[in-house]
Amino acid sequence: MWYRVLFVFIICVAVFLRFFSLGTNVPLTWDEVSWGYNAYTLGIDGRDEYGVLLPWQFLESFGDYKPPMYAYLTVIPVWLFGVNEFSTRFASAFFGVLTVLLTYALTRELFPRSTRSLGLVAMGIMAVSPWHIMLSRAAFEANVATFFIVCGMWTLVRWSNTQQWFLLIHTAVCWALSFYTFNSARIVSVLLAIASALIFWRTVRSNWKQCILASVVGFVLVAPLVPFLLSPQASLRFNEVNIFSNPEIIETANQKIANDDGAWYSTILNNRRVAYAMEYLTHYFDHFTPRFLFISGDTNPKFSIQDVGQLYLIELPFLIVGMLVLIRQREGRAWLLLPVWCLIAVIPAAVARETPHALRIAGMLPVLQILVACGIVYSCMYLRKSKALFLYTAGIVIVAVLYGVSVSYFGYKLFRQYPYLYAKEWQTGYKEAITYVREHEANVDEIVIENYLGRPQIYTAFYRPFSVSDFRSQSVVERDQFGLVNPQRLGKYVFTNTMSFPADGKRRLVVRRYGDYQKPETIERTIYTPLGEPYIVIYQL
Repeated sequence: MWYRVLFVFIICVAVFLRFFSLGTNVPLTWDEVSWGYNAYTLGIDGRDEYGVLLPWQFLESFGDYKPPMYAYLTVIPVWLFGVNEFSTRFASAFFGVLTVLLTYALTRELFPRSTRSLGLVAMGIMAVSPWHIMLSRAAFEANVATFFIVCGMWTLVRWSNTQQWFLLIHTAVCWALSFYTFNSARIVSVLLAIASALIFWRTVRSNWKQCILASVVGFVLVAPLVPFLLSPQASLRFNEVNIFSNPEIIETANQKIANDDGAWYSTILNNRRVAYAMEYLTHYFDHFTPRFLFISGDTNPKFSIQDVGQLYLIELPFLIVGMLVLIRQREGRAWLLLPVWCLIAVIPAAVARETPHALRIAGMLPVLQILVACGIVYSCMYLRKSKALFLYTAGIVIVAVLYGVSVSYFGYKLFRQYPYLYAKEWQTGYKEAITYVREHEANVDEIVIENYLGRPQIYTAFYRPFSVSDFRSQSVVERDQFGLVNPQRLGKYVFTNTMSFPADGKRRLVVRRYGDYQKPETIERTIYTPLGEPYIVIYQL
């Protein structure tokens, strides 16, 4: 009975931490607004914001060519709840809760001979994970991709235990769907498939027909993406952020060779390929630093509250114990699958210039949480076997109290302080600004919104809101040589950084950042951050 009660309690905690004030805690970023509005247009006539029918390779969006899955998953929430913050984030929170459930199922499959409490502990740790909570509370497609990866891994491990062919097909489908969800998942899923085939080689060899069938299913589902993946559009985002397009690395290597007067050993040690390899390894191991994992987390406030790591500090000793237990016991194939999964998940993220990055390594979830659970459960089992009842009881109480304090502190910061401290990181003020100008647009000829505020067109379409037909007929955009979309106008809304206007007698309502405002015109409305700082001003010319 206690087992079922605890199971339900953990699910309730997971739901609360992911859905509580989901639509009001922080504003929407422009990527989230893009997901929400594209889900709205897809639900109306099956076309994206630019009128492309059933886009399945990508959403053009801002010219960043997003994988389309999250928009499709958001169609039903938008239909049910309207175009708003809650519906836009619903899919991420919902699949986040499902990932918590999958953590339990996966742990039971990985450790079939272990006590069932191990699955509950892993599930509980995932439910209160600061890393997973942050990703589940915003419209991050990486969070949904994590669900597909974990779901595929669960059925793969179950297949290795039962050899039921439909489980392997399910794995292929899940990992193929991750291709349509998040860019990094495309690499992680392929590498996980290869690594899993090697780890379960005996099972694969004895069930080769099932493996071929699953491979064919996966290939058929992914094949339509191949032309796009080989196109210049697909490489656009990669070229922007990868370390291999950074000329400073080559310049530094050449300078070192020049400093050594071109010596033969210097041309080997300071070769640009060596320099790139060292840079990659540095970025790779950035994701395993104690500061990132246990102290302050990702430096981007969207993924961390900045004074709690991606894991709780209390989990550090149990993570170490869990890894030692895994290596020593070598139960099933889990002892090899979990660390390999963890190492693979970081491979695509290490290519980027900005590291460590909690979003790009989201595919690592819930590996570390399962290892921490192993550390906790086996530590308790060791104390229990030692017949030191006092130490066993005291250990459970201490761990529970420390976890309670850690989770309470994180929850207080997230729900009480975070919305005030980091509102600017979430493009605060847009909703208030668009609402104000919408109420006064009939009194002016043009509404000018400064581009420096960031992607004003999609916010205008989302919060005004514009109907699908009006948006497509009245939207004027330009695309630069790199394919990036630069909106110019949406009806009487004009998007520009040029604040000099012709003397044409038009009445204009101007929306711009407070720091950029230098005109003598009387301000009609000032929008403040939650901390009371003036952030956006609206005035009329």
